[in-house]
Amino acid sequence: MWREKTLFLSHILLILGILSIAYFLCVAFFVGHGTNFYFIWLFFGAGSIILSILLRKGIWQRCLPLWFRRIFVVAVCISGLLFVIVEGFIISGFSQKGQPRLDYLVVLGAQMKASGPSKALRYRLDKACEYLAENKDTKVIVSGGQGRDEHISEAQGMYDYLTTQGIEKERIFMEDKSKNTFQNLTFSAEFLDKEADSVGVVSNNFHVFRAVKIAEKAGYRNVCGIAAKGEPFLQINNMVREFLGVMKDFLVGNM
Repeated sequence: MWREKTLFLSHILLILGILSIAYFLCVAFFVGHGTNFYFIWLFFGAGSIILSILLRKGIWQRCLPLWFRRIFVVAVCISGLLFVIVEGFIISGFSQKGQPRLDYLVVLGAQMKASGPSKALRYRLDKACEYLAENKDTKVIVSGGQGRDEHISEAQGMYDYLTTQGIEKERIFMEDKSKNTFQNLTFSAEFLDKEADSVGVVSNNFHVFRAVKIAEKAGYRNVCGIAAKGEPFLQINNMVREFLGVMKDFLVGNM
């Protein structure tokens, strides 16, 4: 019975490893990406395959003490449970549509390419355009500095995109110094009254939960999320990365 369970687990790990490496290759060569986080799928896939071989050959059982194997299993179970709980919170942000007649939108930056906004950023900007077209008195703050691989600041690129979509220049404010979500929302607060103004934070669906919680921690008293869609094929990658982002910001006190 134990041998059969071990072989079954070995098969599952092998399949997970192959799928993870295949996903990595698709992202690397066919889909495109904004960061190098997708390499986690290569490491996870290789680790799963190695562990599968160790189980199949009996090396895991023979060479590692029982106490280590038990601690490893407990750690994996706790990590898995934590991952599921946090992902539940992240998914709760997918349905956030904001409120009508907000005073301000804050559009969070993402990668700016030489050809224009990345797909993720364009989704955010299109969602902002949609809202601004329906709420003529709402102003918008575009927030994002210039990365080492960007020819202009994200804020400038977003400003240019919005104006080409017919959004009046006098409705747009640029925050072009921030490097992360916490700075996006902290620096953007200089353009508004955190205590009195109603604010909608625009980002891709997987990012909305964390963004709103950071805004609340930064002192925004009347804030809501507005979820733009995410790139479908990269959604798994983004959800895993967002889990780590939530854990990091929680541990450092940003949310």
